[in-house]
Amino acid sequence: MDSHSKVEKMKLNNCELTEKSCSVLATVLSSKTILKEMNLNNSRLLDSGVKEICEGLKNPVCELKILNLSDCSITEEGYKALASALRSNPSHLIELDLTGNDPGQSGVKQLNDLLQDPNCKLKTLRFLGPAADEVCQYVKGIVGKNPLLLRELNLSEHELGDTRMNQISALLQDKHCKLNTLILRRCSMTEKQCFILTSALKSNPSHLRELDLSGNKRENKGVKHVSETLKDERCKLERLRLRYCYMTDEGCSAVTSALKSNPSHLRELNLSGNELGDSGFEKLSDLLMNPQCRLEKLHLCECSITEKQCLILTSALCLNSSHLRELDLSGNKIKNTGVNHLCDVLKDSDCKLERLSLYDCGITDVSSLTQSLSETKALQFLKELDLRYNMIGDSKKQLSDVLRDSNCKLR
Repeated sequence: MDSHSKVEKMKLNNCELTEKSCSVLATVLSSKTILKEMNLNNSRLLDSGVKEICEGLKNPVCELKILNLSDCSITEEGYKALASALRSNPSHLIELDLTGNDPGQSGVKQLNDLLQDPNCKLKTLRFLGPAADEVCQYVKGIVGKNPLLLRELNLSEHELGDTRMNQISALLQDKHCKLNTLILRRCSMTEKQCFILTSALKSNPSHLRELDLSGNKRENKGVKHVSETLKDERCKLERLRLRYCYMTDEGCSAVTSALKSNPSHLRELNLSGNELGDSGFEKLSDLLMNPQCRLEKLHLCECSITEKQCLILTSALCLNSSHLRELDLSGNKIKNTGVNHLCDVLKDSDCKLERLSLYDCGITDVSSLTQSLSETKALQFLKELDLRYNMIGDSKKQLSDVLRDSNCKLR
């Protein structure tokens, strides 16, 4: 293209351009022309091709205003090259479209920082499709930040509805989204919305490390949708919280069976406030006995645990207790018999439990617990023991004496 060209728009989208075409395009951008818009969407340019284009963008004679690079197989390296080029020649480009590319960990921030540069004229920086972009603006209005720059998103107590959940799902599926933590407590989620969400998580599950859907009445059907995500070998979830979800043994079986097929990443499981039943506890115990299970925190508050279920649970922990650091059984009337079962866990030579919560468990005597702590190495590791709202009477003094010279705090 010579300096006398009158071409203002160059539309080469869907033209099967490759990285080899980019050196020619760079020459065009480096020439003194009136070219203002270039559309290269749906071309396999790769990072190497984008770097060639960046050489043209850096040239002081380049006056391009709009550059479309949607679905061009660009990754983090290409994003960095674009950011560098626009910093060196910031005065003309006002619109850049990078939807459908993969920015890696820092690509979005590298380019987003340009918007804060007073010398940069960039006004429109597009990473997302319409649905994801709309929810991006919605989230920004709630949390005050661009969700693409966040690693944690908490939308608890917002009734999102089907439309908003579809938009959130579009965001989660986009490679520009790098959320590690998603918290949607008490959002009045329906089974349909749970399906929409988990379908999105299945398509892009590798970044998410924490999922909290507590307080949504999804019951067993909704929980089963969550389980499908957990089965995915790409799922690296470390913390799962499903408190007060109206789950029964059927839902518990689905979750624990899924985790058993992919157990190595999970570190925290909170199923408090659900009546899990005998079969649910049997499935949970199967998970805990799995040698690959590395669970560190297990919360089962107010699960209506029976003596039989307590025995099922503790028998499993005795076989694989080395990783567990925190166990919360508060609000379950396990009584003295349940405490005796827990003592078997504490006696295990591999037990390294740091926090044991037995708040309001109907316990009246902790003599067996005191004996277990005094005769084993469990007290070397235990930092907190919560026995509040138990009428333990005179046996508390003996326990306090044992704990006095330890690092364990009695509550």
